[in-house]
Amino acid sequence: MAPRFAFQISATSGRARTGTITMQRGVIRTPAFMPVGTAATVKAVKPQDVRASGADILLGNTYHLMLRPSAERVARLGGLHAFMGWDRPILTDSGGYQVMSLSELTKRSEDGVEFKSHLDGTRHLMSPERSMEIQRLLGSDIVMAFDELVPTTATREVQAAAMERSMRWARRSRAGFDSGGAHAERAALFGIQQGALDERLRKASADALIDIGFDGYAVGGLAVGEGQEAMFGVLDYAPGQLPETSPRYLMGVGKPDDIVGAVERGIDMFDCVLPTRSGRTGQAFTRTGPINIRNAKFAEDLGPLDPDCACPTCHGFHRAYLHHLVRAGEILGAMLMTEHNLYFYQALMADLRMAIGNDTLGVFADDFRARYTAHKR
Repeated sequence: MAPRFAFQISATSGRARTGTITMQRGVIRTPAFMPVGTAATVKAVKPQDVRASGADILLGNTYHLMLRPSAERVARLGGLHAFMGWDRPILTDSGGYQVMSLSELTKRSEDGVEFKSHLDGTRHLMSPERSMEIQRLLGSDIVMAFDELVPTTATREVQAAAMERSMRWARRSRAGFDSGGAHAERAALFGIQQGALDERLRKASADALIDIGFDGYAVGGLAVGEGQEAMFGVLDYAPGQLPETSPRYLMGVGKPDDIVGAVERGIDMFDCVLPTRSGRTGQAFTRTGPINIRNAKFAEDLGPLDPDCACPTCHGFHRAYLHHLVRAGEILGAMLMTEHNLYFYQALMADLRMAIGNDTLGVFADDFRARYTAHKR
C-alpha cells in the first residue's frame, strides 16, 4: 500500500527543487500546479480532461462546499472524489480566505469567525475544529489548517495579532485533524505561515508551525494585491524559514511569470483560478504572452492559439473560430479556451521540472521571461 504521505526531492537547481509527493490516491509531481475546483468542478472542463492536461491534484473549496451542497451531503453521497468523479488527490483549503473576503458582517473572535453566507444570508461559525470537520466530511487528501488573513496594508500590530491567533488556530487545527480517525490515518495536514511582508513575523510563524508539526507548509497571505516585487521579496526568505524536507505551497499564485519566479525561490506547489477564469473571459496563455481572443485582429486568423502547444484546442481549432465562439458567448468557447490554459499551465510545470532535473533552471527561467514578456497582444 502507498504511504499516507511521503515527499522526496529528486533534484535541485539553485533553490528550486523537483520531486514527488506520494499519497494513497496517487503521486504528485513537484513543482505542481493545482487547478481550482471551487464548487466540486473545474469550471468548463470534465475531470478526465483535467487529468489529460497533466494535473496530478485538484483544489476544492471548503467555504463554498459547506454552503452548497453542504459537506454533510457530500459525505452522504460518498465523499468529494466520488461526487465529482476525480479519483486522484484533492487538497481542500480551510475556508479562511473566503470567509474574510466574500462574507458580509464577519465577527472575529478567539473561537473563530462568525459570518453571513453570501448565498442566502444565513449565519455560520467557522472555527478550526469546524474547518477540520468539513474537510474530513469532504474526504480530502491534503487538509489546510484554519488561519486568519489580514491585508498586507494593515498595521504591524494588527498583522502580529492575526499571525499569533493563526498559530493558536493551527494548534487547534492539528488537534482537530488528529481526532479524525480513519481520515487522519490516510490524509495529510498543512500549516500556513502568516506574517504579511514582515520577515520577523514570518520567522515567528514558521517556528510556531514547526513546533506543532505538519506534513507540509504553505506560505499564506500573499497574492492579495501587494504586487510581484513585494511578493518575491517575501519569497526570498520565507521558504527558507520552513523545513527543507517538507513541501512548500504558495497559496493563490498565480500568473505564469509569478510561478517561475516562485519556483526559483523554492516553492513546490501552487493553485490559482487564473487559467480557468481567464479562459472563460477570452484570455489565452501562450509561450509569447497572453492574448485576448476577442480582439478583432483574430477574426480571420487561421493559426492555433499557441503554435508550440500540444493541447486538443490548438490541434483542432483555429483562432478565428475561437474568436467567433467567445464573441458569440458560446459555451464551447469557454470550454476550449479553458482546456488550452490548463494544458499551458501543466506544460509549464513539466518544463520547470525538467529544467530543475537538468540543473538548467536559470537558463530556462531567463528564456521564458524574455519570450513571455516580448509581446503585448
